[in-house]
Amino acid sequence: MTDKLTFSLVSPEAELFAGDVDQVDIPGTEGDFSVLPKHAPFMAAIRTGTIIVRVDGVETQYFVQGGFADVTPAGLTVLAEKASLLSELSAETIQAEVTAATAALANLNGDAALAMQQNLDGLKALASA
Repeated sequence: MTDKLTFSLVSPEAELFAGDVDQVDIPGTEGDFSVLPKHAPFMAAIRTGTIIVRVDGVETQYFVQGGFADVTPAGLTVLAEKASLLSELSAETIQAEVTAATAALANLNGDAALAMQQNLDGLKALASA
């Protein structure tokens, strides 16, 4: 049997995924990264974007907005502020999120504005995909 990575994706509403995987690709605030079995431990903030979970040649995509990825010897846990299966999102839902983020950005500055701009960039990328 090949090595697997134990992975859990959790949002405030539910645990969206729990199981053994081959690889997880994550949109980090400092750049995208992949986690494989036996990865070195670390913690990273995640930005709005798509997490790709690879298991036995099959890819599943989840849309996330904010949160943290924690890699330990036991596996990878992503604690997302918001998360859902990408296939469950409608164009209308995404556009509503873009509109709300654009309005919120107008009233922010500093680190809060940077975080909202990253959120907006991720939403726009998803809307144009």
